[in-house]
Amino acid sequence: MSNTTVELKEEITIKFAGDSGDGMQLTGTLFTNNTALLGNDLATFPDFPAEIRAPVGTVPGVSGFQLHFGSKQIFTPGDDFDVLVAMNSAALKTNLDRVKERGTLIINEDGFDKKNLRLAKYPNGENPLDGDNLDNYEVFKMNITKLTRTCLAESPLGTKEKDRCKNMFVLGFLLWRYSRNIDSVVNFLKTKFGNKPDILEANLKTLKAGYHYGDTTETFTTTYKVKEAPMEKGTYRNIMGNQAVCIGLVAASQKSGLPLFYGSYPITPASDILHTLASYKNFGVRTFQAEDEIAAACSAVGAAYGGNLAITGTSGPGLALKGEAIGLAMMLELPMVILNIQRGGPSTGLPTKTEQSDLLMAMYGRNGESPMPVVAANSPKDAFEAAFEACRIAIEHMVPVLFLSDGYIANGAEPWKFPKSADLPKINAKFSPPKETDDETPYLPYDRNENLVREWALPGTKGLAHRIGGLEKEHGTGNVSYDPANHEFMVKTRQAKVDKIAEFIPDQAIELGQNQGDLLILGWGSTHGVIQSVTNELLNEGYKVANAHIRYLNPFPKNLEALMSNYKKVLIPEINNGQLSKIIREKFLLEVVQYNKIQGVPISSAELKHFAKEILD
Repeated sequence: MSNTTVELKEEITIKFAGDSGDGMQLTGTLFTNNTALLGNDLATFPDFPAEIRAPVGTVPGVSGFQLHFGSKQIFTPGDDFDVLVAMNSAALKTNLDRVKERGTLIINEDGFDKKNLRLAKYPNGENPLDGDNLDNYEVFKMNITKLTRTCLAESPLGTKEKDRCKNMFVLGFLLWRYSRNIDSVVNFLKTKFGNKPDILEANLKTLKAGYHYGDTTETFTTTYKVKEAPMEKGTYRNIMGNQAVCIGLVAASQKSGLPLFYGSYPITPASDILHTLASYKNFGVRTFQAEDEIAAACSAVGAAYGGNLAITGTSGPGLALKGEAIGLAMMLELPMVILNIQRGGPSTGLPTKTEQSDLLMAMYGRNGESPMPVVAANSPKDAFEAAFEACRIAIEHMVPVLFLSDGYIANGAEPWKFPKSADLPKINAKFSPPKETDDETPYLPYDRNENLVREWALPGTKGLAHRIGGLEKEHGTGNVSYDPANHEFMVKTRQAKVDKIAEFIPDQAIELGQNQGDLLILGWGSTHGVIQSVTNELLNEGYKVANAHIRYLNPFPKNLEALMSNYKKVLIPEINNGQLSKIIREKFLLEVVQYNKIQGVPISSAELKHFAKEILD
């Protein structure tokens, strides 16, 4: 065993980067799970190409996984990297400018041959590993591919299969470097490859070889340890955003007593929701993969009409296609939740990159006057509560609800102290009772209670026959009506019903800072972590700042306007061109300061802090 010293670290940011076939997403995920088991707080950001078979060795083909973990509260996946694992020259070229000075580079030298350098478009004859190019970094060069092949010399696997194990060599080395054991990874591999003994043995052997390579090589004189984070006591699990959405939907199904139906068409980054919900058949969940987005939305409308908790899911391009069916659900006033896991747009746009691209479409993207509640998750773990709340509003107010997440939330992960079922509120689903008498009083499906909510009439219930469809409804009866005054009355009524939901949601709260001051940083969705981080730093530097994050985007919380008026300036950071800013200006006639980034990646803490200080100073 080599003589090493153990150094304590408060926080570390690692970026795993290589070709899509190098297994960087799996490596990052397994290291993340191991980190969560140790009690560190963490945040992740996977980043991968849109192509199923990305161009090998090229810069556009680089797949990455970023992990920020520490013994303190972690808000973001980190800005710059303490450690970069570069499996080839393209991975180094893509990420080197974000490695901190004196940061660590773990480099697979076998990925820097003439072919890889040419594919990464380095000038002819130039190799970034030569000369003094990397003098500002701590560099560990390893022949990872060759070491993996040597380790597996007696394995019956072919060369291509052996090379796929090299990510386990890297993972084993990093587990050693950060004072971990390999047990969690061993258990995962045994579960995944239990019926493929040759592949299992190869991965286990390579994992252990990487671990012992660090332990026995004299080059490595220091290991690192990150202590547990001071987190609230309880049972935690590592959760990704799409997983949290699914669990939130199942919980809402159980708490409402309604069967869950999910109709969807595969689309990045929402596809995992269909895969995950399909595994919950034991909770009575029914999933339907439709032939297209329109059919998926229409199937959910039909399921809602039949008394189900009806969900359909998509991303921006699919939401555009679903628009007419969503308008039908709005006209019918049926409870339905539309999940929009946003990505870069417009059109096909950037399928695997994150963007808060669809707030305006969620608010206004249907023909006619089509008001709908809009609820947004702010982090992977918050996706559970936000999805549950979207279902509650849909069922209790008989209205379709748009739920917004995005690629960063969907694929990111963090520790989640999950609730017990008994701690979740009941969702009141009420169906119209049958009419037992044959009197001549007609059933009025669009008669409303004090909250302007109509009854939910299940088809086939005695005495509740009524007309449905997308044509305008006569007030009360639901019969087709072309009367001008009735149309205006129904438009105003549907809007008033959505507006009235503001009475059934919490007031907007300040998350950090005082209730008045020089600057309020106001956000929605996945900017939550970076806003929290920046606000915390500015408060520690003595600035009079605060932050608030909006979950309920339509209707807004009743006190939002009054809350904003307590600050000299309001700053709204968004990963779009200023969509919330437009809505705030229109609704409250309030001038706000925008900070917009539309590059397919989250806003960094450093850039937002710099901008906020310019405003404050």
